[in-house]
Amino acid sequence: MGSRARRASCPPPLCPRSSPSLSSPCPPDEARAYNERIPFSTDPNPAARPFILHGSTEDRARALDCLATGILYEAGDDATGERAVAQVVLNRLRHPAFPKTICGVVFEGQERSTGCQFTFSCDGALAKWQPSDAAWTRARDIAAIALNGKVFRPVGYATHYHTDWVVPYWQASLDKVARVGSHLFFRWSGWWGTPPAFNRHPIAGEPRIAAIAALSVAHRDGPDAIGEAGTALAEAAVASGTAAPLADDRDMFLVALPAGLPPEGFAPFALKLCGARSHCTVMAWRDAAAAPMATPLSPAQMESMAFSYLRDLAAGLERTLWNCGLYPGLRGRTCMKRRTLVATPAPAASPVPAAAPISPNDPAPGDLAGVRRASASTPAAPGIHQ
Repeated sequence: MGSRARRASCPPPLCPRSSPSLSSPCPPDEARAYNERIPFSTDPNPAARPFILHGSTEDRARALDCLATGILYEAGDDATGERAVAQVVLNRLRHPAFPKTICGVVFEGQERSTGCQFTFSCDGALAKWQPSDAAWTRARDIAAIALNGKVFRPVGYATHYHTDWVVPYWQASLDKVARVGSHLFFRWSGWWGTPPAFNRHPIAGEPRIAAIAALSVAHRDGPDAIGEAGTALAEAAVASGTAAPLADDRDMFLVALPAGLPPEGFAPFALKLCGARSHCTVMAWRDAAAAPMATPLSPAQMESMAFSYLRDLAAGLERTLWNCGLYPGLRGRTCMKRRTLVATPAPAASPVPAAAPISPNDPAPGDLAGVRRASASTPAAPGIHQ
C-alpha cells in the first residue's frame, strides 16, 4: 500500500469523496491485529505548510472554539493527540474535498447520526461529557497556536485518522502515514494526497454552532450573550496576536473593534483586554486601517475613534465612552464630545472686554471626550496628552 508507482503526476478529473466515520463491526483485539498488518506508506511524508487564519475577529473566535472542541472531543485531554487532530482539520480545510471554514470541517455531517466526519459531533458526546476548565483552556491554547502557523509535522498531509481498535470502511483506499498514540493517520493515494492538492483557501463566515454554545460564548445567540461575546472576541484577538498593548506602554491598547460586535459589547471587550491592570487605556476604531500603531494620535485619528475605555484605580477613575456620531442610538454622558477651539483675543488699539476665565475643567482644544483632560484632582493617564 502506498508504493511510489501509485502516485499520479497530474490530478485526476474528480475529487475524491470524503467518507463519514463509519466502521465495520470488529472486536477491538481483532481490529488491532488487523491494523498492525497494514504497512505504512513508503512514500515521503512531508510536513504541511504553516497555516495562519485571517478574517474578522468574530470568525476567528468561532473558528478557535470549533477547533478546540474538535480536538478535545476527538483526542481527549492529550496535548500531542490534540495537535495531531488540529493538523488534520487544517489539512482538510485546504483540500477541495472538504468545507472551507474551520467550523464547517469540524461539524460536517453533524445533522446525520451516521454521516458525520468526526464522531463526537453526531453521537451525543457533547451532551454526555463536559470538559474541565483546565482541559478546555489547554485545547483552546493548542487550537490558537495551530491557527497561528504551528505545524504538527508527524502527520504530514493526513486527512483521515482512526483509533487502532476500529477498522473504518474507508481505510483500504488510503495510505497509512503515521501513528500518534493509539491513533493511525492516513492520506489519499495518488495526486490528491500530495502537497499541490492542498491549494484551497478558507472563506469568510464561520457558522454559529449551537451545539457548543455551552462551551463557547462566540457561538451563543441573543442579547444576553453580547457581553460574553465581547469577552470571547477579546480572548480570540489576544490569542491571534491582533490585540496587544503598545510595546512602549504595556497599559495601552490601540485596537480595531471586532466586526459584528454591537456597541453593548465594547465595554466587555475592553475589560477583557485590560485584565487585572490597575491602570489601562483602550482606544478602538471600527476600521482596522484607521487604528494607529503608536501615540500621540493625529486629529484625524482622534476624530475617527469609535470607543475608549480609561481605568486608573489609584485615582478612582473608570470611564467608558462611545463616538455617538458613529452610534447615534447612544446619547448623553456616554458620548465622546467633540471639543471646540477657545480663541484668545488679539491685542487691539482700543480696550475690549476681558475674555471669561477658563475653568480647569474646560475641554482641551480639539480633544474627544474619550481622551478628556484630567481634572486638577485627577492625574492624567499615560499616553493621554493634556
